[in-house]
Parts: sequence; structure tokens; C-alpha cells
Amino acid sequence: MEKMTVKPLQFACLKWMCAASFILVGSAALAQSWPTKPIKVIAPYPPGGPSDLVMRTASERIQAILKQPIVIENQPGAGGNIGAAAVARAAPDGYTFLIATDTLLTVNPHVYKSMTFKLDDLKPISVLSSFSQTLVCNPSLGVKNLNELIAKSKTTPLSYASGGAGVPGHLSTELLLNMTGMQMTHIPYKGPAPAMQDVLAGQVPCGLLAGPTVLPHVKSGKLTALAVSGHGRSPTLPDVPTIAEAGVKGYEADFSLILLAPRQVPDDVVNKFRMAVVEALRMPEAAERLKATDQIVIGSTPEEAVVKVNKDFAKWGAVARKIGLSLD
Repeated sequence: MEKMTVKPLQFACLKWMCAASFILVGSAALAQSWPTKPIKVIAPYPPGGPSDLVMRTASERIQAILKQPIVIENQPGAGGNIGAAAVARAAPDGYTFLIATDTLLTVNPHVYKSMTFKLDDLKPISVLSSFSQTLVCNPSLGVKNLNELIAKSKTTPLSYASGGAGVPGHLSTELLLNMTGMQMTHIPYKGPAPAMQDVLAGQVPCGLLAGPTVLPHVKSGKLTALAVSGHGRSPTLPDVPTIAEAGVKGYEADFSLILLAPRQVPDDVVNKFRMAVVEALRMPEAAERLKATDQIVIGSTPEEAVVKVNKDFAKWGAVARKIGLSLD
């Protein structure tokens, strides 16, 4: 894999906060009057995904708080890089934001040969929610728990499906294989839905896939849920153990949705928007709706978001190097 120049502590000094004294003249006035027109939030993935769902769940309440429309715009492509670049290049006036899976910051810089934006072109505002992946297998494989799958993998050639190279399910499974010594061949698909369909059909025996994608089929008995990847059990499958509880001590693969802004947006504007979004997501009806899709509302501070990004940047970078993952 071609060596890439990646700065793992891009956000460590919170330089976008330290540079407050250099904010352009007039930013205070902007913060006082903001917002005066619709606010665009770019989701850099196809419609219907977690980022899209979170913003559409929160948008009505955000609009009520800020007294301006929220326009959600999907700009998919290149693992989120296309939409992220659009936000990084946007005017820093507080009218363009980004909601993305944290892999945009923690995985993409390690695996894409070229990036159309720099990490410090964007500043994290908040970890909005967390979610994990669910390890499922077709019942015809004959395994009912993770230990049985590990044993099976030592005697039978196995494969697993994911929603594509570099997505959470791919990285989570490779981490699992690395920690257990299992051997499984990766079969990537263009999204979790087609991956799930082939697991259902028995074309691929297993997959570590997004909970909402597989949940109906687990409940109907068409798929067997062995474990979930996060540090805690899924709110939609409380009887299914975590991978760590199932015997792989120290395993943890949580993913997050992060709200970001162009780096030079004034902090006062950023904080107003963050507070509105977090308040909207913490409304009981919003939190329950997201819980039903396997997401847990977090609503972190910018500082907490930076810490998480740095930690996961190092973790998933090591996994990407281990498997030699490289994308164009």
C-alpha cells in the first residue's frame, strides 16, 4: 500500500479554538444575528442512511428553535469524501454543516490514495449518536454463537459480506478476525442492503451489518444474531451479547455520527447550532425513534468529539494497515 502522509493529531490542539483571536472582524455581529436564512446540512451518503435519519428526525425541532428551515442535502460518493469536500470549501458563514459517520475522519485518510480536503478543513462540533454492527449468519450454517463460528472457521472455508470496502462492517470484521485468528474471505457489496440479501439467500454465510438492516430478519428467524460489535448491547437486541461478552476480551467497535463545520465558522455560531441539534435529538420522541434504529443519542461537546476522533483514528489506522486496505 502506498505510504500516505497522515497527521494523527490534526485536532489535538483544538487549534480552531486557539485561533479565536484571529477571527475576522464582524464575526461577533454574525453570531448575534445568525441565523437569518435557511441552513444546509450535507449528508455525504445516499438517502436513508443513519446520518440522513438523524437529521430528518431532528430537523423539525431545530427549525422551531432557530426559526429557520433546515435543508438536508445528500451528496454521496467516495466514502463521504465528496460531500465533506463541499462543506470544507463552503463559506464559513454558518449556513453549511456536515453530518457524517466518523469513518470519514478515522478511516478514509488511511485508505484513500488522495483526499480532496484536509482533516483540519473541518472542525468537529459534536458526536451526535453512536451505533454498532450486528454479526449475523444464515441459519443453514449451523452456528448459534460466536464460539461456534470461530470453531467452524477453523475447519470450513467461510466468507462474510459487508456494505463495501472500508465501511464499519468491513473494519469491524477484520478487527475480529485479527483478534481471534479466524479466516474469512471478505465479499464487499454496494451497501448493507444487498449484502444482507445475499446472507439471507445463503450466498454468503455471515455478515457484520448495521442493526436496522438485519433486525427484521433476526426477529423473524431468517438470520441468527451472534453478537454486536459495540461496548454495550444493542437497544433493539438486548438478549444478544457484545463480541467482548461472547469471549473476545477487549474487542470494541462502536461508530458514531459526527456533526462538523468549516473550520473558520465562528465558535459562537457553532455552539448555537450544536445546542439546537443536541436539544432536538434529546427530545424523548427523537431519542426513542433513534433507539429503534439501533442508535444511542450522545450529544457530546466539541472537545469530547475531538478526543474520540483521535482515538479511533489510531485504532482504525492500525486495522487498515494490517489488511493493506487502499482505495482510489
